[in-house]
Amino acid sequence: MSEAPESTAYIEYGTRPFIAILLSLFLAGFAVFSSLYCVQPMMPFLASFFHVTPTHSSFPLSFSTIALALGLLFAGLISDRYGRKQIMAISLFSTASLLLLSSFLPYWEIFLATRMMIGLAVSGVASVAMTYIGEEIAQKDVGFAMGLYISGTAIGGMGGRLIAGVLLDYISWQTATMIIGLLNLLIAITFYIALPASKHFKSYPIQFARFIESFKKNLSDPKLRLLFVEGFILMGCFVTVFNYMSYHLLEKPFELSQTWIGLISIAYLSGIYSSPRAASWSRQFGRGKVLIVMFSSMILGLWMMLIPSLWVILIGLLILTFSFFAAHSTSSSWVSVQSLQYRAVGSSLYLFCYYLGSSFLGSSSGLVWEKYGWFGLTVTMTCVLCIGFLVALKLNQTQHKDQAKV
Repeated sequence: MSEAPESTAYIEYGTRPFIAILLSLFLAGFAVFSSLYCVQPMMPFLASFFHVTPTHSSFPLSFSTIALALGLLFAGLISDRYGRKQIMAISLFSTASLLLLSSFLPYWEIFLATRMMIGLAVSGVASVAMTYIGEEIAQKDVGFAMGLYISGTAIGGMGGRLIAGVLLDYISWQTATMIIGLLNLLIAITFYIALPASKHFKSYPIQFARFIESFKKNLSDPKLRLLFVEGFILMGCFVTVFNYMSYHLLEKPFELSQTWIGLISIAYLSGIYSSPRAASWSRQFGRGKVLIVMFSSMILGLWMMLIPSLWVILIGLLILTFSFFAAHSTSSSWVSVQSLQYRAVGSSLYLFCYYLGSSFLGSSSGLVWEKYGWFGLTVTMTCVLCIGFLVALKLNQTQHKDQAKV
């Protein structure tokens, strides 16, 4: 059955439903991404507790994100049948329950299996939220709404790292995980009550022929293919930096406590600002130019973090985070506008590549860290970001050609 009520007007900035949607999706973004990334500052503790290497300690996050990437391919299809709000609510309740369960599991293989299931559960929000925004919000306000939703994911990523990082100096990683799980359960209840039902959702039966057709349609668009590559590079490089920064700052000459390492996650605040601002920059300068500048500044921030000064490292991390979230907000809203006919699958494919980059680069870069240290990691990520810069140049050229045809 369709969720469509009587009114068919799109929701505009400043209205009460607009505020309710932003609040609900902001909290949903916080919930799922705090669940996903709370294990990142735990990596040294997990390595010690389970007796595994630094590379293996990245598996709880990488396994979650690869499961998330796979789930994203099908979450949109399922939501096309059963509705956006229903799938997101089930996702939030499942994520909170699995997070609580994972806090009781002392076996490495079982813990990893639970983290994979968390990744699958998270996909219900990560994919469908972008589709919900694209369907319900007036097109002129989509970029702003998308930016604020991504701000929620930024605060979630920061909150998961910050809460876990600070708590780990005082309590066990299991107790810290349980606290985050309980917080997520409260958010799931709030979300279910507050989020307005869809007005523009139309139910479709699950048809694999239509599913395959929508994939072909999106993958045949050269601009979308380039945006999918950007997603892979952006998330892969960003997660790699945060994965191994904890190990870097635990070493000499820094030797920081876990609390201070957790507090460094406040760098996410710069991303919370840049995500919604990216929409106005895109309107003013064009999305292609915004991506070019943000990839350039990510490289600058990365190299600043090589300087052995905590203040310079923090500034570099702020620049990197600011640029990453602005670039992600720009490219994801671009995908939403570009894939009008099959928006849900377009968003799913973008996020599939996005989290595939997190899993692949986030774990494989551990081998670089173990052999070549922070400098080797910086050089490797710079090479990957340079590819992203070249792709941004190509996207900018394509955008100019499209405008010239109009």
